Amino acid sequence: MASVVEYKGLRAGYRCGYCGADDGKASCGMWAHSMTVQDYQDLVDRGWRRSGKYVYKPVMNQTCCPQYTIRCRSLQFQPSKSQKKVLKKMLKFLAKGEVSKGHCEDEPMEPILEDAVAGDVALINKLDVQCDLKKLGDTLKESLEREEKKKGKPAKKEDAKEVTQSQEREELGSGEPSRSVEVRATPQPGKGADLSKPPCRKAKEIRKERKRLKLMQQNPAGEPLGVQAQRGPKTEPQQPRSLEELIFESLPENASHKLEVRVVRSSPPSSQFKATMLESYQVYKRYQMVIHNHSPDEPTVSQFTGFLCTSPLEPENPPNGPDCGYGSFHQQYWLDGKIIAVGVIDILPYCVSSVYLYYDPDYSFLSLGVYSALREIAFTRQLHEKVPQLSYYYMGFYIHSCPKMRYKGHYRPSDLLCPETYVWVPIEQCLPSLENSKYCRFNQDPEAADEGRSKDPDRLRVFHKKAIVPYGVYRRQQQDPGEEAAVRQYASLVGQACAERMLLLRS
Repeated sequence: MASVVEYKGLRAGYRCGYCGADDGKASCGMWAHSMTVQDYQDLVDRGWRRSGKYVYKPVMNQTCCPQYTIRCRSLQFQPSKSQKKVLKKMLKFLAKGEVSKGHCEDEPMEPILEDAVAGDVALINKLDVQCDLKKLGDTLKESLEREEKKKGKPAKKEDAKEVTQSQEREELGSGEPSRSVEVRATPQPGKGADLSKPPCRKAKEIRKERKRLKLMQQNPAGEPLGVQAQRGPKTEPQQPRSLEELIFESLPENASHKLEVRVVRSSPPSSQFKATMLESYQVYKRYQMVIHNHSPDEPTVSQFTGFLCTSPLEPENPPNGPDCGYGSFHQQYWLDGKIIAVGVIDILPYCVSSVYLYYDPDYSFLSLGVYSALREIAFTRQLHEKVPQLSYYYMGFYIHSCPKMRYKGHYRPSDLLCPETYVWVPIEQCLPSLENSKYCRFNQDPEAADEGRSKDPDRLRVFHKKAIVPYGVYRRQQQDPGEEAAVRQYASLVGQACAERMLLLRS
């Protein structure tokens, strides 16, 4: 099925969930009745993000807290010292039941999803009732069949209800991930570390280096006399342990606890998801009450399903794709037979996209925010073994102007998306610019433009009165100038490729 969206336009001057400003937020949004994974991949590579079925894009040069799409290059990822500590802490807890004391090494919490799209919540709830894809199903199916017949192609058979039974190969499209560019940024005095110079070293490290040089002078071979004989034959330098070795270190047979991570399809809900949904909701409810100070009656089941379970992404199970298929999933963390955390993720053609995480507050001492991110990076690498082009871990938005939200930049190597040309730039090259200005164009080439921009809006596809027509035909039938402005704004934001593939629903 083709993607079907309703563009809702610009919403500005509403509350920001990051800095708390009452009227600082600005974004454009659309309601997605359905969406292919390739279309959503192309949209996130243009700065879009979803919350339930609502897909939104911050207006970067207007909003109070610019939100830059960030991705981690999972294949080159090496955990930092603090991230390794989190993994070791989990292993000690599983092996011996040890609970670390003192400071909990975890990341700041994302604002609740309602805050992330604050001001749109009432609209989302209203659309969730009004915009039922079933109402469009029959007429849309007929329209698509007519369009396929005109092209001389057989109409596609309806997908099997059960994901595991889907045998038909789905077209993923010909889009490629956005390009990366190298940006040379010259740090200014007093504006943070000079990234062109080596990092500062501790005095202890400098003393060690001096001692090593002194020993080298004593013996050209690099060893003082007699030391080699004492140490025995030289050994190769030890390679750092991989992320997988750190996560999946073997536990003793009498381990105190057992941790299991299950990936279950959330939309459409699989049998495993249905069987565990109530337990998962209870974890979410406790998380909202303890972490975000909600009252017991606030985190409702409908809110939970609307924001974290419902998804516009159509499930796809091509033979050359991941074993679990593409689409929306919950990654459940089971400790001794009960759910303690859930990571909401989308599996797309080129990436695993993190949507949200919630967990049982009783297990905050395990730093589940950091731990789940590391597990999701490892999961991305696992999927890459079957699907070579799937190699990135998208972490949502990086917000430099909000210091507590900079933690996503700790997963290196990572890139930020240029908000004007939509190319990826290494985060190290972006940080000096962000120290000077909240909003930045990362691509330093003044001649560079958005290569995926809308060049021919008339080729955009419109779904109107049970028919699919090019926008050029639809436009001649309309008299409202505001209509044309809205459609052209939509086309400029989604880009030419998505505008030609997706169906823009007009009443």
